[in-house]
Amino acid sequence: MIPASQTASSSTIRHASGADLLVECLVRNGVEVVFAYPGGASMPIHQALTRWEHKIRTILPRHEQGGGFMAEGYARSTGRVGVCIATSGPGATNFVTCLADAKMDSVPLVAITGQVPTPVIGTDAFQETPIVEICRSITKHHYLVTRTEDIPRVVKEAFYVTSTGRPGPVLIDLPKDVQNRCITADLDPPINLPGYRPHRRAKREELLKVMELIRQSRKPIIYAGGGIVHANAGHLLKAFAEKTCIPVALTLMGLGSFPSSHYLCLQMLGMHGTVYANYAINEADLLLALGVRFDDRVTGKVSEFCKHGKIVHIDIDPAELNKCKPALLPIAGDISLALQDMLELVEQGAHLDPGESPGGKHADWLRQIEYWRETEPLSYRDRNDAILAQYAIERLWHIIRDRGQLKDTIITTGVGQHQMWAAQYYRFETPRTWFTSGGLGAMGFGLPAAIGAKAACPDKTVIDIDGDGSFLMNIQELATAYVEKLPVKVLLLNNQHLGMVVQWEDRFYQSNRAHTYLGAGPDEDPYPDFVKLAQGFRCGARSVQEKADLDEAIEEMLDSTGPYVLEVMVPYQEHVLPMIPSGHTVRDIIKA
Repeated sequence: MIPASQTASSSTIRHASGADLLVECLVRNGVEVVFAYPGGASMPIHQALTRWEHKIRTILPRHEQGGGFMAEGYARSTGRVGVCIATSGPGATNFVTCLADAKMDSVPLVAITGQVPTPVIGTDAFQETPIVEICRSITKHHYLVTRTEDIPRVVKEAFYVTSTGRPGPVLIDLPKDVQNRCITADLDPPINLPGYRPHRRAKREELLKVMELIRQSRKPIIYAGGGIVHANAGHLLKAFAEKTCIPVALTLMGLGSFPSSHYLCLQMLGMHGTVYANYAINEADLLLALGVRFDDRVTGKVSEFCKHGKIVHIDIDPAELNKCKPALLPIAGDISLALQDMLELVEQGAHLDPGESPGGKHADWLRQIEYWRETEPLSYRDRNDAILAQYAIERLWHIIRDRGQLKDTIITTGVGQHQMWAAQYYRFETPRTWFTSGGLGAMGFGLPAAIGAKAACPDKTVIDIDGDGSFLMNIQELATAYVEKLPVKVLLLNNQHLGMVVQWEDRFYQSNRAHTYLGAGPDEDPYPDFVKLAQGFRCGARSVQEKADLDEAIEEMLDSTGPYVLEVMVPYQEHVLPMIPSGHTVRDIIKA
């Protein structure tokens, strides 16, 4: 049961249209920004938004997918619910990728779609699509509202469901006649969701078993994921790792939840993770999996993953427990509360034998990991005749670090090689400074997500590290950035190819090129001209090819007062390494 007053106060009673009720309910749920693209079936909502401009900022994307990704960037940067609005038919279906992305990466998102009037639903009316049915399996919950009276309850439920338990997207489909109808309604109705119990706390006896497994272990490792970020538990993870002297390997979505510079941090594990993180997982006798889902890009051949170790899996979503990898001790619980409770047990010494210290107990294990770290570091063969993408990302990180701005800079990415290189060579120190499409791998995510993050965090520098393929998928959102005065920066690593697909062609398809070249021809200049495109959107832009020009160009980008695209021409022959081929094991790791 959700706590709510059973008697409506006079301040919550309103006589208004459904559209006005919707917008006021958004205000009552703390919404300050919406990303909304109008159309016939959502016009009443937009008219209502103009009457609430003093409370809600409406940002107009140039494509509904851009708006959905902006709402994700807003949510990921704040932990608050992101809201996006579109019309029916194609407007609604343009949200499908965003909803699937939010579902995979556990992002609190409320997507509101206009729908054709209720009398013509099911008749193939103009711009009608059954968006609830289309999105049933890629949303946490969904509503088709057929009564204006239900709007306050539905909005209240939607915000509760999306932001509690494991976060995820909720869809509200609102027919036009329901928006237009005027009624008197209670804006704060009591609601009851008897089948939804999102608040889970691990039992003390379960956590005592975790302490016993730690006590028995000599080679433990923590495998931490995006659940740490969503639970705002980064500080608890750090305290727990330090007090137990257990090293931490991070998933792609977990980057930033544990400081990259910390001596216990093994950086990212998995397909393109560090060699030493993957070696450590392979040799560990105890794996503490915290807020993760054993994604195939982490595990490789799942039966061989951590084959020698006992597994403890703690996650807020019981559906993830034993889904991919059986755990000796599966625990359904809020990871923040679990870490709080485990820290209390650690303070009591429940994880140690009498007279034992964590540092002494794990000394040999930590020395072994340090040996791997020193002998198998992340590295690349730099070139004097070209700027490598890895080098450009490293220089960006160094310059931002030297400016003392790491904690005040947010990085987003598209999907591809640049995404993995950013994860490897840009070192994240704090949570909610790294946003990427991890589970779905949606190209076109980087720029709109950066715009959403900048709208949420105007005092932070927001940089989209992107590739030419991904950038082109939502390049129109440069218009949004300029018009809305959201000065995001784009570090565009242009290799004229779909780089990750080219890498797989080289490794597994005898280098046969199958439609992965994005240029105009071998004798043509780089295509398209991204500098002119950016300037056409009235954004700052520059292209560099020489290493000697790179640092000064990065400084110029960072100092620019408006949106800025810095194109860096990079070779397409580079591969993201190390690499564990899909479905393989750490024994098959490719290092060169």
